[in-house]
Amino acid sequence: MLFNSIRFLFFFFPIVYFVFWTRRTENERYIWLTIAGYVFYGSWNYKFCALMAFSTIVSFTSGLAMLKFEGRWRRVLLVVPITIDLLLLAFFKYYDFGLNSALVVANWLKWPIHVHPLNILLPIGISFYTFHTITYMVDSYRGTIRPTKNFFEFACYVCLFPQLIAGPIVRFRQIEADLENLGEADRKRNLNRGWSFFAIGMMKKVLIADSIAAVINPALADYAHLSTMNAWLCVLGYTYQLYFDFSGYSDMAVGLGYLFGFRLPQNFNSPYKSVDIADFWRRWHISLSTCLRDYLYIPLGGSREGAFKTYRNLLLTMLLGGLWHGAGWTFVFWGGYHGVLLSLYRAFGNRWDLINVNLRRIATFLAIMFGWIFFRATSFRMAATILNRIFVYRAGAAIPGVVGLILVLTVAFSVAHFAPNTFELQHEWRAGWSAAFAFGYCLCLIVVASGSVSPFLYFQF
Repeated sequence: MLFNSIRFLFFFFPIVYFVFWTRRTENERYIWLTIAGYVFYGSWNYKFCALMAFSTIVSFTSGLAMLKFEGRWRRVLLVVPITIDLLLLAFFKYYDFGLNSALVVANWLKWPIHVHPLNILLPIGISFYTFHTITYMVDSYRGTIRPTKNFFEFACYVCLFPQLIAGPIVRFRQIEADLENLGEADRKRNLNRGWSFFAIGMMKKVLIADSIAAVINPALADYAHLSTMNAWLCVLGYTYQLYFDFSGYSDMAVGLGYLFGFRLPQNFNSPYKSVDIADFWRRWHISLSTCLRDYLYIPLGGSREGAFKTYRNLLLTMLLGGLWHGAGWTFVFWGGYHGVLLSLYRAFGNRWDLINVNLRRIATFLAIMFGWIFFRATSFRMAATILNRIFVYRAGAAIPGVVGLILVLTVAFSVAHFAPNTFELQHEWRAGWSAAFAFGYCLCLIVVASGSVSPFLYFQF
């Protein structure tokens, strides 16, 4: 079920919303949102609801047991359930990838190995709710939070439908206060702000991201015949498509959170205004980058143990961050690419910071854009071909829809580089603001009603 679908907008959401606000106690609201979360998740494949329920039970039990045990038993209560969660994630997301990689190596070495991939169906959103359960257990172990004794409160947190499928990755402590006070939540307190966030996110997704995708996806499907101009347009288009698609989802999730009494964290802070690569990772997919920092980079040693280990930790963190995004070597390469850029900035940042700020923004944006080529490519051959088209001139006819693409890219460029982001807006429903929103939202509904609905890009991760 997609946020930008008739089924969600006119059936699922209104029912969940109105029933929620007729419930009076925390437990009633926990239970209702848990049911809604499982219905929402089960609309893709109900069989995987059992997997999420199992992960929820294991994590809740671990946290509860940490209240009773001390010493080495607490460490066991941390390591065992995290291992279970990671094994489940590894099996569903990486088993076939690992096996295919091993078969390639075996074939190269001429080893007679005959094992067939299982073609495992990836449960949607498994990476995101696994992050939720793992961060909960780690924070419980560290004493950052006190584990909840209310199973329905925890189940509601894990399967909260606004952020269940594609983030933002919400730590328990970030919404603990809202969960604890859900029974006293005021429906009208953030009503305008919630609808404003949701409408902006919808317009980002439907009017900008999907309009770009409609032109560049067919062109990238035939990447071998791209001209130099078309290759540049496709790469630039994907750069903006990914941003407006994912930040649009995050805005819609934040808006839905407000409508149900939750304050979800900011996930994007104008990342294409970044002046260096470290600045980019403070602004892009903030919930993931901070998780990687707090639960991987710092435990590895961070920058506390000398330059060499700092660079090692940066590379390992970004390589694993790339692998988290997808079971493919292009994602690993993309993560390593950013690890190298971060290491270079750490080594030469004092010199970089002396350059004119506008030149730094342009160079940073170009470095990010070239990285997205590997993120989008389905193979290294595709990435190499696109890079070749970009840097080695090749003539060719314009791709269909190029005029519309240029117009949408102009809007995307203006918004991404110069306009305030959603969290910087006042969200005051003045006459002009309301009219613009009504017009944009109606356009979105027309597109949705026409059947031109596409999934959010981060669903695949």
